[in-house]
Amino acid sequence: VRLVESGGGSVQAGGSLRLSCEASGDTHSRYCMGWFRQAPEKARGAREGLGTITSDGDTNYADSVKGRFTISQDKAKNTLYLQMNSLKPEDTAMYYCAVRFSLHCSIFDVFDVWGQGTQVTVSS
Repeated sequence: VRLVESGGGSVQAGGSLRLSCEASGDTHSRYCMGWFRQAPEKARGAREGLGTITSDGDTNYADSVKGRFTISQDKAKNTLYLQMNSLKPEDTAMYYCAVRFSLHCSIFDVFDVWGQGTQVTVSS
């Protein structure tokens, strides 16, 4: 399976963006997908988990984005979304989607496939 993120860009604080993650290839019917981000000042590998969604549509969010970010999916389009509202300068980061082919679904799990990322920059 291959994941391709899009929708990143520059926005002012308080604004909104919607990121997309399109999956192609050998998609599975049972999966866990997640959104992560890595801020520029963070060391390589220090990605912050934002939330997950299962193939059944169950979602979970990190406390840092709960109430501001929403994860959804369109199975017909094999696409995952991250709606980000009330953006803050500290949300500036490279955003990644990832998938794991397991029924257990947590941002702390090991994910099998990652996208290349899309940059989000929030100015004050």
